[in-house]
Amino acid sequence: MDSGALGGAAAAPALDLAGRTFTYAELDRAVDEWIDRYPPGPRGYDASPLPVAEALVCICAAARLAVRVAVEDPAARPHRSAWPAEAFLLVATSGSTGRPRPLARTAASWYDSFPVFTEITRVTSQDRVLLTGPLHATMHLFGALHALWSGACVTDDPARATVVHAVPAVLRELVPRAPRLRTAIVAGIAADPGALAAARHLRVVEYYGASEVSLVAAREVPAPLRVLPAVETRIRERMLHVRSPYTVLGAPEWFCVGDIAELGDDGELRVHGRGEAVINVGGTTVVAEDVERVLGGIDGVAVAAVIGSPHAVFGETITAAVQLDGTDIDEVRRRARGLLTREAMPRRWVPVREMPTTAAGKIARGRLKDLLV
Repeated sequence: MDSGALGGAAAAPALDLAGRTFTYAELDRAVDEWIDRYPPGPRGYDASPLPVAEALVCICAAARLAVRVAVEDPAARPHRSAWPAEAFLLVATSGSTGRPRPLARTAASWYDSFPVFTEITRVTSQDRVLLTGPLHATMHLFGALHALWSGACVTDDPARATVVHAVPAVLRELVPRAPRLRTAIVAGIAADPGALAAARHLRVVEYYGASEVSLVAAREVPAPLRVLPAVETRIRERMLHVRSPYTVLGAPEWFCVGDIAELGDDGELRVHGRGEAVINVGGTTVVAEDVERVLGGIDGVAVAAVIGSPHAVFGETITAAVQLDGTDIDEVRRRARGLLTREAMPRRWVPVREMPTTAAGKIARGRLKDLLV
């Protein structure tokens, strides 16, 4: 598949970002002009510090020339000891549990998954696809490049968007400002009841993956999560391992994603959360993300996050950080008692003004622990 190809008709809108618009013909010319004006260096291009529109032009130029392009957080660049010759994208993990780790992708490891992603999401050339985070967060970069491959328009204007890529917390806040939305594409973390309630009039597509392996499974809510046809999965010691054509360079044949999961006999994939977010309460395993989904569904809770706190008797107990919106912590605690098991019930509650998150909008657990410990 030609990773340098743009999917839209010449006069169709391609970019609508920060008040600037490009048709596909104008974008195509801008890519050629970029190549003429900025010949790539020995390590290719660096789109990291650029505004989104210029960054996408730069990335398309790299694809057209088949050279590397870095799309990293300028404030937290990962250390790189090598620049693989076959790499197209130099990106990084989200950094939700620590400093971002460097990753390198071939063009095929993303572009070859675009047809199946199109079948799942039904994004067409008539759509305006809203980005809700920076390009160095891989879910947003993936969404933008897929939109351009599909001939859709990439936009930052919620009022005109018909499709959005967002984590659940962002989706919940966005929906009232996006009257034309028809599809919400959710990733990064499973959608909580509050986000699904806000998007109840939309078609919600949820996909599961990781920066290292791209797409693994997807569903249209409320259907079960199903592994993609080209991807194989297995469980070893409760951890999910993936064999996929969409993995990053240097990944082993079977890559351990780090998530605790189950595979049903019917092919259903149930993901319980990242292994680092597992809390052992008196011998009972509590998955942080399961508790967060319950707390996030309580009216008046904007965002909830939980961590394990050391305990002399139980080993660990649950500490909950809660960002409130129109209620008080005592009411949240009262309602939580009827929804959670004794082991999963937080013993310590900490109201926070703003939850620490990564650039992708996921909870930054490392920073959260620093705040709460």
